[in-house]
Amino acid sequence: MDRLSFDNPLFATYVIAATLLILKAAAMSWLVVFRMIRENGGFRSPEDGRKTLANPNPHPDQLAPNERVERLRRIQLNDLESLPYFLVAGFLWILTEPSLVLAHWLFYGYVLTRLAHFVAYWTAQIHDIRALLWTPGSLILIYMAASTLLTALF
Repeated sequence: MDRLSFDNPLFATYVIAATLLILKAAAMSWLVVFRMIRENGGFRSPEDGRKTLANPNPHPDQLAPNERVERLRRIQLNDLESLPYFLVAGFLWILTEPSLVLAHWLFYGYVLTRLAHFVAYWTAQIHDIRALLWTPGSLILIYMAASTLLTALF
């Protein structure tokens, strides 16, 4: 069986987890735009404050930081800081042919920690709670990367 085939349950598990995270990250852009429209503010570029069909009544405050928009941007930035590591580490790790059960735990565990972290960040939970939710995902990435490195070295 080809390792990079949907006939390989290990690869399919990775693809499902990666796709869920990509869709979540893509949804963040839409959430930011929706929040900017709803708040009628939080725009970043000076040209966004011009009169257009989408912005018929511009005002200078639209360019001021808006905490509700900025919170979503911070969540999005956090995704952009972590998603590439998962995509690469997870892909390389499946090439080591780990057990399917372990792959399920690590891939879906990572997805769940990212979703829980999102909820905690969106609902303005304290840093300690966000860190508690971020840590397992970070440890999963470290494990996959270290396991891959050890397999490649030995």
